[in-house]
Amino acid sequence: MTVSALSAARALCELRGWSVSNLEIQKVLYLAHLYHLGTKGEPLVWEPFEAWDYGPVVPDVYARAKGFGSNAVPNVFHWVPALAEDSPEYATLKEVEQAVRGFSPGRLVDLTHWKDGAWAACYRPGIRGIRIPNDKILAEYHARQALVAS
Repeated sequence: MTVSALSAARALCELRGWSVSNLEIQKVLYLAHLYHLGTKGEPLVWEPFEAWDYGPVVPDVYARAKGFGSNAVPNVFHWVPALAEDSPEYATLKEVEQAVRGFSPGRLVDLTHWKDGAWAACYRPGIRGIRIPNDKILAEYHARQALVAS
């Protein structure tokens, strides 16, 4: 089942003890979305990612958390329905969050700016609103898998 990006952001913030920045939320959500799409065959979140200057962004999540800059985002998602901890979506977020725990924001940007990835294929400098189609995100997942296998 696909969930709202705001609910996924809330779950990620809870998993990190509310110590995650807006940039980190965006990057980890994208990586979780990519992984969920590739392993479960369906999107993690229903809102589209857009190709912004600093990588893939869900505008609704950005709007909610942008006021905190590079600081940790407090519980601005308290009104958003929580994900069930036994759901596949929560499991994906938890797995990806643990895999990238300790990565710097710069490292997360590097991962999501991969030259052969969906963001790079869609990005146009300074332009917002360019959607990253899920088929391109799925192709990125498969390309990354092929690199690991070789």
